[in-house]
Amino acid sequence: MITCPWCGTNFTTFQPNCKNCGGPLPSLEGTIGLTDPTKDLLMPPPAPRTISEKYVWRLFFSDGWSTAALILGFMGVIFILLGVVLTVALVTAFVGIPFLILGIIFLGICIGLLIWRYKETQKIVNVLREGEATRGQIVELNENYSVSINGRYPWVIRYQFRVNGQDYEGKITTMNQPGPQLQAEKAVCVLYLPTAPELNSIYPHP
Repeated sequence: MITCPWCGTNFTTFQPNCKNCGGPLPSLEGTIGLTDPTKDLLMPPPAPRTISEKYVWRLFFSDGWSTAALILGFMGVIFILLGVVLTVALVTAFVGIPFLILGIIFLGICIGLLIWRYKETQKIVNVLREGEATRGQIVELNENYSVSINGRYPWVIRYQFRVNGQDYEGKITTMNQPGPQLQAEKAVCVLYLPTAPELNSIYPHP
């Protein structure tokens, strides 16, 4: 039986992507030890891996910044509509115009953030699709209390790994609460681009 590392759905036969979330599935021989046979890690299938668009959007919308951008965009639309209504009523135009301007600002920030996060998501997807696997270690796991999205705080996972004798560090922000396998000092599988190890991600991406 194969368990999807992204959403936990079970499958009796191998397929490249989970039918539920779209994430890439490991092969039946997917659990192997990289350097320490006593600590097995879930390994990805060989590159290139098929990443469905369904999973790309799931990854995009699970990002804390994307969620914040959508909230700003929603507020921007409300402010713009309110500003237009108040401006049409000439008696309250001096109130409506500031609402309209504020709504446009919110909407502009929303669009900018979404473009930025989409580009970052594409980088992660490229790593998940083409990256090579190595052993890494979680060095820090914290909630970012300076940012609140719908009463929830994003988790920041910092990890380290070594490639060709050089140490690298990566960071992932997620709204999903990390499981026991993503606690500090735990070994993790890290995917990185051989031509640019600074572009990396944890596998499976939380």
